[in-house]
Amino acid sequence: MADVLSGKIKIRLVRSTIGALPKQRATVRSLGLRKIGSVVEQEANGVILGMVKKVSHLVKVEKIG
Repeated sequence: MADVLSGKIKIRLVRSTIGALPKQRATVRSLGLRKIGSVVEQEANGVILGMVKKVSHLVKVEKIG
C-alpha cells in the first residue's frame, strides 16, 4: 500500500462486520461503507491507508488511475 500514497483508491467491503471487533466496525463505518459490496472512493493519504490496514481482512482495495 505504500506505493499508493498519491491519487485515489477504491475501497469495497467484501466481508461482514458481524464478527468484527467494535473498533473495526466503527472504522468500516467511518470509511463510508455500510453493506457488503458497497464501494467508496477516498483520497490515498496516511489516515485512510491506516484505517484500511486495520480492516484489511474485511475490505478489498484497488488504485484508481
